[in-house]
Amino acid sequence: MSLSVSIFIIYLSLVTYHFSLIMIGSLRGKLISRRPDNVIIEAGGIGYQVNVPLNILSNMPDEGEDIFLHIYTHVREDALHLYGFTTEDEKRIFITLLGITGIGPKIALNILSGISHDDFLRAIETEDVALLCRIPGLGKKTAHRLILELREKLPSSKEIKNRVFEDTLSALINLGYKKSIAQEYLEKAYKKGHKDIESLLKESLKYLTGNVREEDR
Repeated sequence: MSLSVSIFIIYLSLVTYHFSLIMIGSLRGKLISRRPDNVIIEAGGIGYQVNVPLNILSNMPDEGEDIFLHIYTHVREDALHLYGFTTEDEKRIFITLLGITGIGPKIALNILSGISHDDFLRAIETEDVALLCRIPGLGKKTAHRLILELREKLPSSKEIKNRVFEDTLSALINLGYKKSIAQEYLEKAYKKGHKDIESLLKESLKYLTGNVREEDR
């Protein structure tokens, strides 16, 4: 091995170690580009490549717009990878999946790409093997193992919804809105696919301030 190669390996190890101490937990910045399985987010003058589930890609803002993602930093001896999620619950499911023997980041990301996190939690709760097997590349054996290992570790979809609702409702009440009215528009926002606190709050405020078109009500 040449001296230059040895120096590069040492440098890469030091960089990886440095980032392993930082552990990026979230990113807020400008969306620079979208690719089939990752995005580039510019924050503080640095472009971060973030791997994301396919269902998140379809709901991304346009390039050049602001974006916020919850980040899981995966560190190996020779590489550092970032994985991004729109909600803290999606990130938590991803981390829990990594705790299962034989499931690494690539497989965990594939699972969350093939099914919404609500449907995934529901499948684990109800032991719906058929639903899990709809995920590309996931067979019955792995589906049974996921149910066995995750049913006691993951919160139910109802628990997650209740927690998100309570936090968002509290924020709306603190802004001066009546509880009954805030609840009504929270339900509408949730049915439109807004599942995290930030997007629920924004969508609910659109209704409450009259900034939603009549046909969208």
